Amino acid sequence: MSGTAVVTIAHGRHGHLARQRASLALGDVLPDLSVVVAMDDDPPVAALRGVETRVLHLPAEPQGLPLARARNRGVAEAVRLGADVLVLLDVDLLAGPGLVAAYADVVRCDPVALWSGPVTYLPPPPAGGYDLGALGALDDPHPARPAPAPGEVLRDASPDLFWSLSFATSAQAWERVGGFCEDYVGYGGEDTDFARLAVAGGVPLGWVGSARGFHQHHPTQDPPRQHVDDVLRNAVLFHRRWGWWPMTGWLEAFEAEGLVARQDGRWVRAGG
Repeated sequence: MSGTAVVTIAHGRHGHLARQRASLALGDVLPDLSVVVAMDDDPPVAALRGVETRVLHLPAEPQGLPLARARNRGVAEAVRLGADVLVLLDVDLLAGPGLVAAYADVVRCDPVALWSGPVTYLPPPPAGGYDLGALGALDDPHPARPAPAPGEVLRDASPDLFWSLSFATSAQAWERVGGFCEDYVGYGGEDTDFARLAVAGGVPLGWVGSARGFHQHHPTQDPPRQHVDDVLRNAVLFHRRWGWWPMTGWLEAFEAEGLVARQDGRWVRAGG
């Protein structure tokens, strides 16, 4: 049996997860399967009519949330249940009406690739919440990522621009990449590592204009000071694996604030 699975990992953000599921229900095409991996949490997961739903649970690790391991667990469950198209969405991501259909079409036409879709970062919702039926009116994709128009496909994209916020691939390509490196725990680095694994495995990257997504607003920090230890630890791991430093914009911003320092060509916690 073959089918399309949407895999979402979540911790908190119960309202965001509920709205994501509501957005999927409004899609031109519904997935065949939905897998939610709850990390150190037990969120309510609304049913999607006609869509099989599985909820998996993972505990937190001492260093933080196991984001990489959660994605791998969700995909493994989807593949076990027969999915050949894998759509991975961040819990904050609202699916545009054509997202699932566009991803399924491009993956089946070109299965040995990683495909991402343009994402609009939404402003805070109005008092009545986002109008999920009118998200297209807010379409304004993030300027730091490719944004092909609906109906357009961009091939051979830079792996440095990959993000796990919204992407799709085949079970075949996932196996070739090998999944996310589970040594990454907490925030930062695992996306860039995954893209490098794809390149090493001969899996190209592309962007699908019709797979529109919309990122729900939530409070954040820039740079993400609440994640400084995660970012530093994962940057060190990435450097050990690939020989260069990722997330240098954040690391330099942390350095300017006295949170990290450079020592003998390496980044370390300031005062550590």
